[in-house]
Amino acid sequence: MSQTITDTDFKFPGQQNVYKGKVREVYNIDNQQLVMIATDRLSAFDVVMPKGIPFKGQILNQIATKMMEDTKDIVPNWLVATPDPNVAVGHLCEPFKVEMVIRGYLSGHAAREYKAGKRSLCGVAMPEGMRENDKFPEPIITPSTKADQGLHDEDISREAILSRGIVSQDDYLVLENYTRALFKRGTEIAAKRGLILVDTKYEFGKTKEGEIVLIDEIHTPDSSRYFYADGYQERQLKGEAQKQLSKEFVRQWLISKGFQGKPGQQIPEMDPQYIESVSQRYIELYENITGEAFIKADVSNIQKRIEENVLNYLKK
Repeated sequence: MSQTITDTDFKFPGQQNVYKGKVREVYNIDNQQLVMIATDRLSAFDVVMPKGIPFKGQILNQIATKMMEDTKDIVPNWLVATPDPNVAVGHLCEPFKVEMVIRGYLSGHAAREYKAGKRSLCGVAMPEGMRENDKFPEPIITPSTKADQGLHDEDISREAILSRGIVSQDDYLVLENYTRALFKRGTEIAAKRGLILVDTKYEFGKTKEGEIVLIDEIHTPDSSRYFYADGYQERQLKGEAQKQLSKEFVRQWLISKGFQGKPGQQIPEMDPQYIESVSQRYIELYENITGEAFIKADVSNIQKRIEENVLNYLKK
C-alpha cells in the first residue's frame, strides 16, 4: 500500500504556530501567510479514522486549487500558490466561526432530519411531500458552527448567528451572496462533467485589509456531494438510491458497521483492501469532478518532499 501522510511536525522559517484540523494542518508564517497541508487523514461524523487514505490529501488539495481558480472571478479567495501537490499557501485570514452549507437537494443530513419528521433545518422551511434526493424549489442555506477537532459541528439558524453576534449582519449578507454565487458556478461546472452538485459547504475569512475571502477547500468530495446526472430522474421515479460521488459511501459503510460517531461506539477496522478501495474511489472522484486524469505524486517520502517544496517556496 502506498505511503500516506497523516501527521506533520515541520519547523519552517518564520513559523508562529500550527493549527491542526480534522484533515488539514495549517502553519502560520510571520503572521502574513498560511501554509496549509492536506493530509491523508479521513474524517467522518466529525471523527478522524485511525488510518490514512493514499493520495487523498493530494486529491483534495488539487480539486480545491482548481475550483478556486475557476471561481476567483466571482468570489475572492485566500490562495496565493501551490508549491506541492498536498500544499496550498495563502493569505493569513481571520476565519468566520460558521460554515456556510448550501443544499440544492434533500440528501444526507437534511434527508435524515426530514425522515425524523422535521420540516425546518437551521430555521429554513423544507416543503412537505419531498422524497430523499428530490430537488428543492430553490437551494437553501443551512449554516453550522465551526467546531474544534473532536467536537461536532452543530446546525445553527441565520437568526441565531446574528443575535449571538457570531457574524455581523453586513458580513453575513456578503457570506450568503458569495455562497449562492459559488454554488451556482459549482453547479454549472458539475453539469459540464455530467454531475449534479447536490450540496456543499464553504468557509470564509477576513484578510488583514478587511476583505472577505473564500478559504479552506471548495467543491471537493469531502466538502460536497455529487450525483451522476445520467439516470438521476429515472432513479428518483423508481425510488432507487442515487449514484453519487462524495464521501457518503464512507459514512454509509461506517453506519452499516454500527458507527455514527456517537459516544461509546467503536470505529470499525479498515483493512488494507478497504483502504485501497477508498483511495480508488477518491481518484474516481477527482477525475470525474475535474475532467482530468489523476497523476499520482511521488510518495516514497512524502514528508521530505513537502518540506523541501515548501522551504524552496518560502526562500523565494
